[in-house]
Amino acid sequence: MRLSFNVFALGFVLIPSLNAAVVGTSKPAESITEARIAQLPPAQRTRWTAYLKHSQQQQKADRAALSSERLPGAPVPPLPAEASSARSMPLNRPSSWYSSAEAQHIADVIVSFQTPAGGWSKNLDMTGAARLKGQSYAPDNLNKHPSADDFDTPKDPDWNYVGTLDNDATTTEIRFLALVAAEKPEHRATYQASIVNGIRYLLSAQFPNGGWPQVWPLEGRYHDAITYNDNAVTEAAQVLTEVSENDATYAFVPKQLRVQSATAAKHAVDCILATQVRIHGQLTIWAQQHDALTLEPTTARNYEPAALATGESADLLLYLMHLPHPSPQVVAAVQAGVGWFKSEAIYGQQWAGGRDTPGGRHLSPVAGAGPIWARVYSIPEEKPIFGDRDKTIHDNVADLSPERRNGYQWYTGNPQSALDAYLSWSNAHTPVTRASNRR
Repeated sequence: MRLSFNVFALGFVLIPSLNAAVVGTSKPAESITEARIAQLPPAQRTRWTAYLKHSQQQQKADRAALSSERLPGAPVPPLPAEASSARSMPLNRPSSWYSSAEAQHIADVIVSFQTPAGGWSKNLDMTGAARLKGQSYAPDNLNKHPSADDFDTPKDPDWNYVGTLDNDATTTEIRFLALVAAEKPEHRATYQASIVNGIRYLLSAQFPNGGWPQVWPLEGRYHDAITYNDNAVTEAAQVLTEVSENDATYAFVPKQLRVQSATAAKHAVDCILATQVRIHGQLTIWAQQHDALTLEPTTARNYEPAALATGESADLLLYLMHLPHPSPQVVAAVQAGVGWFKSEAIYGQQWAGGRDTPGGRHLSPVAGAGPIWARVYSIPEEKPIFGDRDKTIHDNVADLSPERRNGYQWYTGNPQSALDAYLSWSNAHTPVTRASNRR
């Protein structure tokens, strides 16, 4: 599919002005709906209709399961405490640690919070108490800085992020359980059953085009978009790749499920290639999220406009470079992305300061500094832009509200990791170049 960049389809309205403080306003991402599916080419409608119906049925089943646990007149348990889920499930400990009582406790808590669909919410403290009967599958997860027409406002505050890939959720739980199952034979069957349900969740949540939403069953708005943020697509694909490769860790997974996992992982690569943004006929990088039905870049939170996203794109390049047998299309995608990063590298500038710094975080000239890149770049101009909670888009980070300027990483050097990896990867491939246009 060729992407056409209509500014309204991209999720923001451009305001024509030279050197303006406000250059646009973000619009909310669109949900996946029956009406939108009806606008697709006939060949695509059947699969998408089935996908949406499955999501709706699964959410009903999940809600019914929770409702059945809540007896009339009985108090509803409080929401689980919020914490960093990923940090509470370390994946880099010595193998002996995963046989410890501490690791078993975490694994038991993980199993207790698995949704009927097979996924997990985010921001759960897996070192804490196990889920109580009737307790929500998810903590609060509401935006702590709500604003007018907040894109992150859920349709139902009591049903928010119930099953997600955001913040490394679900994929981390699967990997942690696999590590403990390998060391705890007496509990292996329980953990392996949970892993299989988690794998089925990933397969069910995958879009017909190979991407994954941020939340499944679908929750609406930007949660329905193909999500590269937090490596949602690549982490899901990587877990399924590990499952499909007959690794001893996942040897218990049924053969048919391993075959399905291999197909899903390959399909994810197809999605990545299809969504790489082409501007003026030339491949560039990716957006943080892409509309699931049109594949066009779309908005996320109020301050995250539809734009080229450097952090997510660097991670996508690293993922593509780790594929064992890259196709010519993958090679071309990597070379184009690396060429874009080289051309857009900023030198002699430093992203400095902090909340307690007079004037807050700011870009300042420093001899020899760099390279760094802006967090997001406009389409098709390929210029740094910056979003605020009121949905305004700016061309100067200094014009943002102090809360957003200081509370978001608007410039980063992280893409350098992709350029470093390319040095060795390119030995096996013919590099291409793109003229540099920013210094």
